[in-house]
Amino acid sequence: MKNTLEVGNRIRNVREGLRMSRSVFSEKINISESYLAQLELGNKSIGINTLIALCEYTGYSSDYFLFGNNVNDDLNKKIIRMVSVLPENSLDLVYEVVRSIKSHIK
Repeated sequence: MKNTLEVGNRIRNVREGLRMSRSVFSEKINISESYLAQLELGNKSIGINTLIALCEYTGYSSDYFLFGNNVNDDLNKKIIRMVSVLPENSLDLVYEVVRSIKSHIK
């Protein structure tokens, strides 16, 4: 139970850092709002597909969500802070730009 709670806390911290409601965030990673709530509360274990979606959407590593390790934590926080002050209607555009860059790097 302790591990699921720690994972849930990290998910919630990332979501809140993005200034997103559970409703919006769960939609972005294609899970139900109630499942997200259960994850954040540590009542459910994270599935592999959800973990992958979290990593792809947020840019955080699976190592961060599962174990709290993130060597790029400072850079991620800077980017999150920059994005968090943007108007809500521009977030989809930012996401598409980052996703496009990521696809070209692979």
